[in-house]
Amino acid sequence: MAAEIAEIPNPAHLVNCRIEALKLTGFRNYKSLSLNLDARPVVLTGRNGAGKTNLLEAVSFLCDGRGLRRAGYQEITQHTIGTDTDIASLSDSDGWAVWGRLTGPNGPVEIGTGSGSFAPDAGENRRIVRIDGVTARSLNELADYSRIIWLTPSMDGLFTGGASERRRFLDRLVVTVQPLHRRQVNAYEAAMRQRNSLLSGLSPDPAWLDAIEAQMAEHAVSIAAARLETVELLTAAIVGRTNSAFPSARLELHGSVEQDLTLLAAVDAEDAFRARLSANRPQDAAAGRTLDGPHRTDLLVIHASHGIETRKCSTGEQKMVLVALILAHAGLVRELTAGVAPILLLDEIGAHLDAPHRDALYGEILELGAQAWFTGTDPALFASLQENAQHFLVESGSVTPL
Repeated sequence: MAAEIAEIPNPAHLVNCRIEALKLTGFRNYKSLSLNLDARPVVLTGRNGAGKTNLLEAVSFLCDGRGLRRAGYQEITQHTIGTDTDIASLSDSDGWAVWGRLTGPNGPVEIGTGSGSFAPDAGENRRIVRIDGVTARSLNELADYSRIIWLTPSMDGLFTGGASERRRFLDRLVVTVQPLHRRQVNAYEAAMRQRNSLLSGLSPDPAWLDAIEAQMAEHAVSIAAARLETVELLTAAIVGRTNSAFPSARLELHGSVEQDLTLLAAVDAEDAFRARLSANRPQDAAAGRTLDGPHRTDLLVIHASHGIETRKCSTGEQKMVLVALILAHAGLVRELTAGVAPILLLDEIGAHLDAPHRDALYGEILELGAQAWFTGTDPALFASLQENAQHFLVESGSVTPL
């Protein structure tokens, strides 16, 4: 029988990120769904394929980025919605919509987002966002209103796979601490695409390249500085978790611009990267891409107890380190934002932990006061949460309170 976790009240002074109402229309296997929620963790149980992960994906669209699956928007559409501008009351046509009323770092807010006929002017594979009824200029604005982090089974190969996934994971962590980071990344990537396009031509204009490379250097140093600061803070937060059941880890960044910033002032690091870009034009033109920059940075994670890279640890130990990173980061966000813990989306997390570590995870989340969303096929995995969580049964496009 699972151990009972003592109820831990959410301190009155904490105003953690939480979803109070969620509505879906035409989203994957949900033709229409409306949920009212409180601040407690959310437990979603049901058979495989019932739509549990779809719900987490819908929640992930209430923050910036492309969602936890990074799926194309046409792929998400399963039913139809109308062109009504009120996202909370859309009817039948092509497209999908997600609406949420939540409390975030700037207080209560209503966020609506959708694609297809909901956003006819945005194109067939783009989405529009409305914040308190006002259309946002870009997805980046969501970073000011929500803090959401996820851990899914697809991330089990994070430490053994390519650097791009670790870099994406790192940038998601950075954005929840420094919301402007996403804008810098997007601006850098846009400038880099311009440079690559110019280099593919027969006679690129050197003055134009100089201007674009100056922009890239400015954004690159901002990106690297934000990453370095977050890694330093997160490493300290992990080391400070002395009473945690999850392992400690040390984080390192391997990238040329990050290395420059450890040795040079920001303005000098910017000049150094700009000089490298100029010198590397022939190689980059031949390769058809930019070979140096923060888009090549890798995140190295060391298992502190073993003193080895986490990628060399067992899959179970890798999962435990990932959980430790997520928990430490949630605590760091709460500390840096005057008590605003992020929403955590933890897909099938209970099936990969033994009972003592499941209960330790639940206890740490309750102590944080975070609204975590759990999914699983077996309700027994969440029995120890009891009344500390709100439990729902998910069945083929419907969600029923338990």
